[in-house]
Amino acid sequence: MAVHLVLVHGSRLASSQWAPQLPLLEGHVTVGLVDLPGHGTRAAEEFSLVRCVEVIDEAVDAAPPGSRVVLVGHSLGGYAAMAYAAGLGSRLDGLVLAGCSAVPVGPGAAIYRGVAALTDRLGAERMTRINDRVLRRLYAADLIEPVIAGGYFFAPTATAWREVMRDCRPAMLSDMACPVLVLNGQYDQMRLGTKRFLWGLPSVRVEVVPRASHLANLDQPRAFADALLHFADSVDER
Repeated sequence: MAVHLVLVHGSRLASSQWAPQLPLLEGHVTVGLVDLPGHGTRAAEEFSLVRCVEVIDEAVDAAPPGSRVVLVGHSLGGYAAMAYAAGLGSRLDGLVLAGCSAVPVGPGAAIYRGVAALTDRLGAERMTRINDRVLRRLYAADLIEPVIAGGYFFAPTATAWREVMRDCRPAMLSDMACPVLVLNGQYDQMRLGTKRFLWGLPSVRVEVVPRASHLANLDQPRAFADALLHFADSVDER
C-alpha cells in the first residue's frame, strides 16, 4: 500500500522549506505540502492552533485514496502536528515530530520566548536580511535558494509560540495508537525533553540525524529524507 507524507514547515518559513527533500522522496512516497496560517500562501490568515488543525486536516483529506498517511511536522509545524494528532490521530498511520522535543515550560519555554522576542525587537526587514545572510553562508545556493524564495513570515511568531507554550505537551499524544518517530538533529537545542516522549507513548522511537542542527532537513537533506522513508516503510509493513 502506498504511503503519503503530509509535510508541515517550521516557524517563519513556508512549505518551501521542504524543497531539498522533494526530489529525494519522489518515486517512493506521495507528498502533500502544508502552509500554516500566517505563512506562505496563507500569510493573510490569523495564526491559531485550531486553524492549524483544520489546515492539516484538509491536507490529510487530499491524500490519494487508500494510502497510509504519515504526518511530518518540523519545529512549529511539529507542535501543530501534535495538536492535530491529539484530536484526530485516528486518521493517521504514522507521526513524525522533528525538531520539537523541547517541552515548552520552564527552561524549554525560554527558547521560544527568546525567538519571539528577538523577532519583535529586530523587525521583519532586518530579520529578513539576517536570515538571508546566514542561510546563504551555511548552505549551497542550489539547496537554499528555493527555500528562501518561499519567503519569511515573522508576524505570527509571537502568537504562535504563545499558543505552543500554553497548549502543547507530550501528554497530548498519550492516546496515540499509530507509530511515532521523534527525529532531531544531533546539535539541535530543541532535543531537550526527548525522554518525556518515551515515557508516555507506547509506539515511539527516537532517531538522531548526525551532524545536523535544528534545521536538520537542510543540514543533511538525504539523511533526513532517508529517515522519513525508513519510517514510511515501517508504517507500510504494518
